[in-house]
Amino acid sequence: MTKPEADRDEPGDAAWHAIEPYCESVGIYNGPQVFVDSFEKVPEPARRLFAVWFCDAEVCNGGFHQFFFNSTGVLAPEAAEGFRAAGLTELAELLETAIARLGEPYPRDRAKRLAVLETLKRPGTKREECDPFYELDDRYYEAKDRLDFDRVLDDYARRSAR
Repeated sequence: MTKPEADRDEPGDAAWHAIEPYCESVGIYNGPQVFVDSFEKVPEPARRLFAVWFCDAEVCNGGFHQFFFNSTGVLAPEAAEGFRAAGLTELAELLETAIARLGEPYPRDRAKRLAVLETLKRPGTKREECDPFYELDDRYYEAKDRLDFDRVLDDYARRSAR
């Protein structure tokens, strides 16, 4: 006897299945207006999951600095909304703290974000010395582990699909 398909899913699969159909249609690499225009065409729950998913991937790969440095930083405000909608308030607050360091209004344009990031760089050669987000990164990783991130996103994806 085999398990039902839903029981074979790995953690994070329900969330991924909700956003995968939109990965090619959302323009995160072509500037703020292309992003906003394409993102608005995605159903709301998938938008929130999409933003959280890509933010988390960048932060876990290289911290908030990498997230803001790369093109995916265009979706930072939407990622904060997505974390809140999914019930990951602590992660939303950490992201909002990081976003605030970039000033108002949030610089969606990558060139503008890069210019701001350059002004935030601290003296030193080691990442823990020069990265203005280093301590937030550690807090993010700790909170993510404690909050059972994948299960929470999967639960949100399943609730939103109804």
